[in-house]
Amino acid sequence: MKVIIVGGVAGGASCATRLRRLSEEAEIVLFERGENVSYANCGLPYYLGGVIKEESALTVASPALLKNRFRIDVRVRSEVIAIDRDAHTVTVRTPEGEYTESYDKLVLTPGASPKTFGIAGEGVFTLRDVKDTLAIDRYLKEKGTQEVLVAGGGFIGVEMAENLTHRGLKVTLAEFAPQIMPPFDPEMALLLADALVKGGVCVKTNTGVKAVEKAGEGLKVTFTDGSEAQTGAVVLALGVAPETALAKSCGLQIAANGGIAVDERGCTSDADIFAAGDAVTVIGANGKEALVPLAGPANRQGRSVAQNLLGGSESNGRKVLGSSVVRAFSTVGASVGQNEKQLKKEGTPYRKIYTFPLSHAGYYPGGTSLTMKLLYDGEGRILGAQAVGTEYVEKQMDVIATVMKLGGTVHDLAELELCYAPPFNAAKSPVNMLGFVAENELSGLSPMMTPDELTEDTYILDVRNPGELEAAGKFPNAVNIPLDVLRDHLSELPKDRPISVACMVGLRGYIATRILRQNGFDAIDLSGGYRAYALMKRAGLVTR
Repeated sequence: MKVIIVGGVAGGASCATRLRRLSEEAEIVLFERGENVSYANCGLPYYLGGVIKEESALTVASPALLKNRFRIDVRVRSEVIAIDRDAHTVTVRTPEGEYTESYDKLVLTPGASPKTFGIAGEGVFTLRDVKDTLAIDRYLKEKGTQEVLVAGGGFIGVEMAENLTHRGLKVTLAEFAPQIMPPFDPEMALLLADALVKGGVCVKTNTGVKAVEKAGEGLKVTFTDGSEAQTGAVVLALGVAPETALAKSCGLQIAANGGIAVDERGCTSDADIFAAGDAVTVIGANGKEALVPLAGPANRQGRSVAQNLLGGSESNGRKVLGSSVVRAFSTVGASVGQNEKQLKKEGTPYRKIYTFPLSHAGYYPGGTSLTMKLLYDGEGRILGAQAVGTEYVEKQMDVIATVMKLGGTVHDLAELELCYAPPFNAAKSPVNMLGFVAENELSGLSPMMTPDELTEDTYILDVRNPGELEAAGKFPNAVNIPLDVLRDHLSELPKDRPISVACMVGLRGYIATRILRQNGFDAIDLSGGYRAYALMKRAGLVTR
């Protein structure tokens, strides 16, 4: 069997090497239009920031290694420009000219290309491959650039802002949307924006880049709000679009969302053509078709396609939860599944809770606070989760992602047995605590509301100590009765209306809610307490 793979990096290289491990007889030809067939594209910003110091470290596997170790015929600077499905051939363009190559099976892994919205010119860059990285590095050095504008606040935008700051440059990050980092909800994304600002980045939201033009030795940027700014270089991180031109030109089916349509096996509408990676349509966390351009799913898809070329039926990488993590200086954000914005847009019923656990046992020095958000339905099925903090953040999301992948619920979070020692975790881990809180809410043991549900008429009982109110802030028009004396003041509380019970982060509010409900009050715990309230108010989600 002769297999042609179009495109390297995650999906293509994974497919090629897996196919060789499965079959010594297969003839494998891998075409890559660039100069690097397998490189660490997720590491490119860190090379520009000086964290990865050697260019060679960006190369995962060279053509020579793939040839010598795996007997794969790798042809770089070779772009496949046409597919003849009837003749089972591809047309290849090289610097020396064009030629055709036959195949028995064809694998498309073209990836996704950066969006530019027509913005281009000297000093304007996108970041997709090693060539782009080296071009940015060379320009910054040759021009002596001191100031850079990063357009777009997604993963690449945030990573570029951090790393260019590490490089010693003055960085502005401009995002057209009201928040950075779309996978997160506004109040969680706000914490990442705070971290960027603290690290020295100027963050502008609700501010897209409309045009860039040459101005003297630098560039003039015109924003969508009409304002202007001067900078030395612009890096466009405006998202990506699946590269489907080749698939379209040969008549393969394209999904409604613009990706290459594939079945569970990664097979396209042509039985002899498979596809994997950022260009294909996957099944997202909501069970619907989606585009999720992440390295993990691409690697798994390539691996599965290799198996399926030989008659297998693997679907690894087809269903994608979107597990992801980003760092903004010392702050880390991680998420999995759907966010609240998506659930609202779909009209999907959901519940949510906030917790603020320490990263490890409270009595062990050095613990830091995590901000965690869990979304789930009335049956306890986990819909999504987000966390931001400085330590062990991605660990929490990895655990939740695993439970979601295996079809678990909030009850499974409560029952998980996780590693514990004081420097690493709490005996009741942050993930356990999310499960406990959700179970209490679902069972009716502790009904809950969130700060965005507060109205001017809501009766708020704050059970913090008076000194905390002065130090941290107060709820407007709240009644303050400290938890430890609550039982002595029950007669002062109304029984003819609901009472929203609040503390700093939720624990004392839960205890007070249980006291009140057992004494005949309609008490409702305010999830996340004052910390969630203050955060959501800053994000514009709370009106009271």
